Order: sequence, then C-alpha cells, then structure tokens
Amino acid sequence: MTDTNLLSVANLSVGYSTSQGVVNAVSDVSFDVHRNEVFGIAGESGCGKSTLIRALLRLLSNNGVSTATSITYEGEDINSLSDDKFRDAILWKRISLVPQSAMNSLNPVYRVGDQVIEAIRAHRSASRSEARERVEFLFDIVGLQPELMRSYPHEFSGGMRQRAMIAMSLALDPGLIIMDEPTTGLDVLVQEQILRRVREIRAEVSSSIILITHDIAVIAEMSDRISIMYGGKIVESATAIDLFESPYHPYTLGLKNAFPSIRVMDNELISIPGTPPALIGEEPGCLFEPRCPFSDVTCAQLIPQWHSVGGMHQVSCHRHADITELREKASKKSTWHC
Repeated sequence: MTDTNLLSVANLSVGYSTSQGVVNAVSDVSFDVHRNEVFGIAGESGCGKSTLIRALLRLLSNNGVSTATSITYEGEDINSLSDDKFRDAILWKRISLVPQSAMNSLNPVYRVGDQVIEAIRAHRSASRSEARERVEFLFDIVGLQPELMRSYPHEFSGGMRQRAMIAMSLALDPGLIIMDEPTTGLDVLVQEQILRRVREIRAEVSSSIILITHDIAVIAEMSDRISIMYGGKIVESATAIDLFESPYHPYTLGLKNAFPSIRVMDNELISIPGTPPALIGEEPGCLFEPRCPFSDVTCAQLIPQWHSVGGMHQVSCHRHADITELREKASKKSTWHC
C-alpha cells in the first residue's frame, strides 16, 4: 500500500451456496482507492458490484462466504479483525454506506432526525444536544432544512430520503463513503440534484467515495478512476478520461455503445446481445466470450491475464493488442447483431 492509497483490496472472492451449486459472485478482485478521490465501479446488474461492497463491509447473507488475501485501510489490516471489532472500529466510523435501497432504509415510524442522532450516539460519546447540532449541520450540507429533522420518512420525497441517508453516512466523519446506486429510482432532475450535492460535499469534506452504479453517464460524470466489472471480475480499470476516450475491453466498448452521447446527437445506440453468465461452478476462458463478437479459440479456453496498456490503464483481454481494429468494428451495429 502506498501513501496515496486509503483502501487496498487484494484477491477478494465471494461465493453463495445455493441448491444448484456455489455461485461465484465475485472472483479474485483487487483494487485500490486513493485518498480524496471518487472511485467508480460500473457494470450490468448482476455483475457483482453490490456483493463486492457487502463483502467489504461484512454484510453478506448467511449463505455467502468471502475470502481475501488482504484488505487494508489506512495501512491497517482490517481483514483479520473480528466481526465485533470491525463493527465497532470500522463500520460507520471509518467506512460508511449509502445502501442501494436508501429510500427504504429509514424506519417509517421514527423521525428522520432522531434516526441520525441515534446513529451518532451509538458510535460516539455525545449528548443528545450535541448530536442534534451535528445532525442540523449535516442536513444543511446535504441541502435539507434543519426543521425537517422532525419529519417522518413518509413525509420525504425520494430525493429527500436519499439526502437523509447521505447525511447519515457523513455523521461520524468517515474517510471512505460507499454509495451503492445512489440515483436508482429517482427521476432525472432529482438525480442531477443529488449528484450536484455529492460534488459539493466532496469539496467540503476530505472523504473518498466508492461509487457503484450501472449508469455509465453517472460514473463518467462523477469518478476520477473507474473499474468495469463483468461476471464477478474486474475486466478493465483506468482513469475516467482514459476509459471513455480509449476503452480496451470489448465489454467496455459495448457499454459505451449502449449509452447516448451528448457529442453525437444522432448516434444510434447499440445493445450487447446475450445475457450475463450464471457464475455457478468454474468457467474456462473469458466469461465475456459467449457475448463477444471478437472472441477466438484462445478466449474460450484460457482465462485472460492483466495487461498494462499505458499509465494507470489495465485490461484483462486476450485481444488487447488488436484494439484499433476492435474499436472500429465495435462502432457498427452489424458487429454485435450479425
């Protein structure tokens, strides 16, 4: 771990026991989160993004088991901590979460302000008046009026509830905030308001952010660096600019085709045919091979290794050296739907 790294994860895997067999939801994932950055993780639903986060925070369901070579936070080995010690010393205090179901995460019969106050007093020695002052400050940061503290969740709109959960994630000044699909279920205008507020918050506090989303537009707008997940694995990682200007993995090329561009207004959107893998048992070769229009015999037989393609840009693809040809063909609908 370097001085620039806040969180370092090495070889994290997660398996779920089911009646059909073990589902390898996350396989051998490694990444770093730098200090004072937004690190984005993008991919289709079911690619393992949320499972990855639940494993990091030890929030897996009973049938889930995670393993990792190492997980360090600010240089400290947190992988070896007991669950009780982890909850006491790490969760909320140093790493907090804005869950994917943020709009449904508030107790419906408990005033919103009191829920945040309770979270503060559960983890920090503070009087109720001190905690209330802290919540008023947090509500102001996220754009909620202090008097709304006395409201119940049903009196909040979806965007307001999302802001309240962001306020709760900031309550104990954590160094890392994980936001899992923070704009899901919100209309476009509210999404923009939330993202604008997150940018403002980032300018005011020193926390790093892990942003989990399937929305390429959101990830491009908010992130400094981005990793693309497919089939429980990270397949490409780069700075946001490099990833969108010079993508290397066929899956990333496909994702880019599937979202509208503000630069080319009449550009036709191209979907990726097929469905994600089931992830039950061990799969030979590249998991994207059945959906990839550029695959060859090697792709079906051998698991691709990581390759550095310049700077902080890495990709896991057998055909990374043919990227000029791949980019040209990937822009044509006939390539994906022949």
